Amino acid sequence: MKVITIKKKNILKFLVLTVFIFTICRYTTAFGMQHYYKLDFSTGLVTATTLNVRSGPGTQYKIVTTVDKNEYIRVFAGVGDWYIVQVEGDYIGAVSKKYIKPIYPNSSNTGSNENSTTDNQTSSMNADEKEVFDLINKQRINNGLTALKVDNEVQRVARIKAEDMVQNNYFAHESPTYGTPFNMLNSFKISYKSAGENIAANSSNSGAVKAWMNSSGHKANILSSKYNYTGIGVVSSPKYGKIYVQMFIGK
Repeated sequence: MKVITIKKKNILKFLVLTVFIFTICRYTTAFGMQHYYKLDFSTGLVTATTLNVRSGPGTQYKIVTTVDKNEYIRVFAGVGDWYIVQVEGDYIGAVSKKYIKPIYPNSSNTGSNENSTTDNQTSSMNADEKEVFDLINKQRINNGLTALKVDNEVQRVARIKAEDMVQNNYFAHESPTYGTPFNMLNSFKISYKSAGENIAANSSNSGAVKAWMNSSGHKANILSSKYNYTGIGVVSSPKYGKIYVQMFIGK
């Protein structure tokens, strides 16, 4: 019985090793390095009704998420007939390039959005908030997106949130007073289809926006085509210099 047990263990080890080697070989082949090439644009418009975002450049890779028609996505590089992209929710994957229309910074898609900011739009903002608003819209326009508009109620809520962060000495999306940004928007009776929030602690307005643009999650909010309205709160902070809250909504 003892000899038989040893043989069974040896057989089991052999089978496990065989499966392991097969798996390594299969994945080594599947994930072989391919040639990446640079592109002369960084924003693309989805033209397919529903575009599959895959885990690699080919239909043999699994689908990680989908993107709807007329949504904008970030495009980093090309691999054969595929683009490496970032989409809403911070998903990184590959899409077939035949379903992506390149959007260039000075294309006709921007229209007259660069000068769309009016005094009426920003009348509820202080000087810091107005500067951040203009810097954010500059980033959107440079990436082929429409400029955000100010929603006065969202603007009021963003400033209240910034004041709450300073008064209660915390730095987080969830407020001990109002809860999550979504709880807060709902409490103030603001209706929306989609919503998001960016927060920052910085000594300068340009520094805050630069920090956001260097962070994938914050950048995704700023460059999201789902949002068309915003509110920005900038409040002086004895600890950080200034506290920044930007709330986004899509109507």
